Amino acid sequence: MNVKTVRVVAAILHHEGRILATQRGYGDFKDGWEFPGGKIEAGESPEAAIVREIEEELAVEIVPEKAVVTVEYDYPTFHLSMTCFWASIKAGEKVALLEHEAAKWLTYEELDSVAWLPADVDVVKAIKARWAELQK
Repeated sequence: MNVKTVRVVAAILHHEGRILATQRGYGDFKDGWEFPGGKIEAGESPEAAIVREIEEELAVEIVPEKAVVTVEYDYPTFHLSMTCFWASIKAGEKVALLEHEAAKWLTYEELDSVAWLPADVDVVKAIKARWAELQK
């Protein structure tokens, strides 16, 4: 069975030891928690896509620092290929919620305190591995 592949990017936004989690405000996965981002448009690089998507969703300019993980996840009706970037906001931590219903800045210890969407659970695992590496 051929399932459509959806290529997206997500930002692991960090600020002063915390990571931004956003709660979906629409669609099949409404109320689930995720890393903000969205679809890569035709001819667009993943880096350009994440900068554009975060500007559209949170009204902030970010600096994508490093691609941390690409998650491949099979949802019932599509295959998700999500490239996740460690990123920072150019100024501070203030974000607007243009597409999400809530946002939280989580410490490392709080990462498991929200109900992550299935594909984002793998991103949390990658963050924990990176965090452990940074503490060495």
